[in-house]
Amino acid sequence: MTIIEMAAVLAAVAFVVLVGFAVPVLMQMRKTVAESEQLLAKMKTDLPPLLGELHATSRNLNDLSNQAREGVEHAAVLLHAVGEVGESVQQVHNVVRGSSGTLLTKVASVVAGFKAATDVMRHRFRKEGEPHNGG
Repeated sequence: MTIIEMAAVLAAVAFVVLVGFAVPVLMQMRKTVAESEQLLAKMKTDLPPLLGELHATSRNLNDLSNQAREGVEHAAVLLHAVGEVGESVQQVHNVVRGSSGTLLTKVASVVAGFKAATDVMRHRFRKEGEPHNGG
């Protein structure tokens, strides 16, 4: 056997060993590709409904945020009106508190005047036949 023949035999043995290692790797790759195809097929059927639900959820969230924004705007208007009413009540309170002495004096004067007038009228009706000169 010459060196060329030995090199050819060595090359043939190396090729057989290489094929022996490559065959299991190729078989595993074939299994992996088959599983990938199954996964892609499942995703093809499951993904569109999921995307539809995501779009619906997104629309619902947008609607809710718009409603919340409108509610906050209405609440701001309401609170502004309540604030104005509070200011008006405060002004009335200040006026009543500032003029309470004179107001009470006026009310007491009116009550006293009304009482005096009713006393005079009663006295006059009791003495219907007698002349009355106011005294």
